[in-house]
Amino acid sequence: MAQMIHAAPVEVTYKNMRFLITHNPTNVTLNKFIEDWPFDDDTPPSNQIVDDWLSLVKIKFREDPGCCIAVHCVAGLGRPPVLVALALIEGGMKCEDAVQFIRQKRLGALKSKQLLYLEKYRPKMWLCFKDSSGHRNNCCLQ
Repeated sequence: MAQMIHAAPVEVTYKNMRFLITHNPTNVTLNKFIEDWPFDDDTPPSNQIVDDWLSLVKIKFREDPGCCIAVHCVAGLGRPPVLVALALIEGGMKCEDAVQFIRQKRLGALKSKQLLYLEKYRPKMWLCFKDSSGHRNNCCLQ
């Protein structure tokens, strides 16, 4: 059986959000991962996974500013970059910029079906806050 070559983990930082995109964790590091949201490779995540992911991002960065959220799959080229791109888009980055930003750090990231999904994605404003008058102010957690 051929040995699979994995890209090194990369950190993606935008505003006050930090993500680590990696391939499968080892038995030693598996306990550091707190959620398991499997979806097929080369496909977009379900609406439920997106909602759960964005909720986790919002909660973790509010509870622990400066923390880093690790996201993984077998190779770390498709599914983790999609989730990170969604968080970047929700944080105010344009889709094209989020894709380019991730690909600069993670060569080969994001497949064609995932790119189409991201291009059609409309932000839900999960990572935006409202000012004291109730108007949406800046995106990204404060």
